[in-house]
Amino acid sequence: MARRDTGLLLVLAAIWGSSFLFIKLGVEELEPAVVVLGRLLVGILVLLPVVLMRGSLPDFRSMWLPFLVLGALNNAVPYWLLAFAETRIDSGLAAVMQASAPILTVVLATRIDPSQRVRGVRLVGIAVGFFGVALLVGVQEGGQLVGALAVLGTSTCYALSVLYAGRAVRRVPALEVTTGQLAMGVLLAAPAALLQLPSEAPPAKAVAAIVALGVLGTGVAYVLYFTLISRAGASRAILVTYLVPGFALVYGALLLDEPITTSAVAGLALILGGTALGTGSRLRR
Repeated sequence: MARRDTGLLLVLAAIWGSSFLFIKLGVEELEPAVVVLGRLLVGILVLLPVVLMRGSLPDFRSMWLPFLVLGALNNAVPYWLLAFAETRIDSGLAAVMQASAPILTVVLATRIDPSQRVRGVRLVGIAVGFFGVALLVGVQEGGQLVGALAVLGTSTCYALSVLYAGRAVRRVPALEVTTGQLAMGVLLAAPAALLQLPSEAPPAKAVAAIVALGVLGTGVAYVLYFTLISRAGASRAILVTYLVPGFALVYGALLLDEPITTSAVAGLALILGGTALGTGSRLRR
């Protein structure tokens, strides 16, 4: 990977890692549904100029159903679950647990297509990854346990969306898919959010967090991700998955005074190691 592409990868990981911080700041003052709607609205406004400039407007007439499904699985539902989870657990822990999405993707793929049965080293990797998840879930109590399970729901949504997208929108340009699903995500998130809007203007900190979440984590990050895919290839761009949790843990510790526990570090090592083995990818320095 070229030095410039490596820098782009690190910037993208830093941005996506900050999303967990901004979610935490948002849900301290606003309902999770409101944070989700604000994030989606700002994100699509950031992407719209890029879409118009490239002439990549989504074809809602023929693709409304795939966009709707992906808007639910990739945006509205997992965004809400993650925001809800962060009302109960630390932002860094949420990022670590969400890193289990690639492992869940492999497991679900074997259920949908028996020919993709996992054996050998990949099976060991999946077992290691699940042990890491079990370690993190097992140390939680009460409301924290509910939050941890919500993050697993987020990972499951992402896994299902990958499998669905591979069949439904494989030939559709990625920017069109992203814009289409974000638009549908807005429609899905709006009813609950509008019912829970605050009666008074929220604090500036919460508004700034939502704007940053939408501009960086939802808008700019997608543009950078597509750029990285076009420059370095999808197999290298997906390495961002391994870097995001580390950034999120550091942000949480430095800016929110969240503790970096031994269980979080051990769980992260097991999940990422299991992901590398279970998905057949190799971690590069």
